[in-house]
Amino acid sequence: MQCPLCNNDEQNVSIQGPDIRLYCLCNQCNLVFTTKENFLSPAEEKQRYSYHQNTIEDAGYVSFLYKAITPALRYLKTNAVGLDYGCGPTPTLSKLLLKEGFVCNDYDPYFFPELKEDITYDFIFATECFEHFFQPEKELQKISSLLNENGLLIIMTEHWQTESHFANWYYPKDPTHVCFYNSKTFNFIALKFGFNLLHNDLKRVIILKKQ
Repeated sequence: MQCPLCNNDEQNVSIQGPDIRLYCLCNQCNLVFTTKENFLSPAEEKQRYSYHQNTIEDAGYVSFLYKAITPALRYLKTNAVGLDYGCGPTPTLSKLLLKEGFVCNDYDPYFFPELKEDITYDFIFATECFEHFFQPEKELQKISSLLNENGLLIIMTEHWQTESHFANWYYPKDPTHVCFYNSKTFNFIALKFGFNLLHNDLKRVIILKKQ
């Protein structure tokens, strides 16, 4: 199977996941991905996302988002303007950033689909959306095109660790999760798409700077 991130199709191997879906490990970029046959339809995806009740009133969710916001604050310059890429039905991160003094627009293909592609940003947050990408290469090309030179990309997605870990991991049990990354994958992404790696907590949060 061809990797949807690096397009490699040589010696990719099937690995065991926690459910009945077929998963493949790319031997070039270390992305683990499931097959197109397991993708939900757009209507099914939107329905599942609409169930999310993550709001600014939810202290646990706010604390969760600050796992990405806190390490990013040291790199954000005064008057920087950003984008929350994949904000979901109830934007929260942009409201938290406003409290920190930063304007952040909202984008979501289902709930806030208007994206002015002639506007570029100083930073983009992509929290808990990379695992939903059917075509991560195209999504990263799009994200990169929206970033200014030296712009920041702050990613939050839980990293897979080992094949044995993946076989019992809770993260792939969500049927909307189709791609899974680790540190080697993000090193590949930085090299392929022209970023410098600024921060990697080895668990969930990555900060990249566009060259």
